[in-house]
Amino acid sequence: MTEPFEVITVDTDRVACDGGGGPLGHPKVYLSLGKEGRIECPYCSRLYVLRDGARPAAGAHAH
Repeated sequence: MTEPFEVITVDTDRVACDGGGGPLGHPKVYLSLGKEGRIECPYCSRLYVLRDGARPAAGAHAH
């Protein structure tokens, strides 16, 4: 397994990633961290990890 491009700790189980924008960016995608509390962006390989103590928004309303 290779090391992730960048690890970003977040406080919510849904994140939006655009690769940082600019010429190195990618289309904005919305990712759900799921039960594991982590997700890797399929475009830029950034790894989003739910902060210890943060709770996934169970029962949050879907849009």
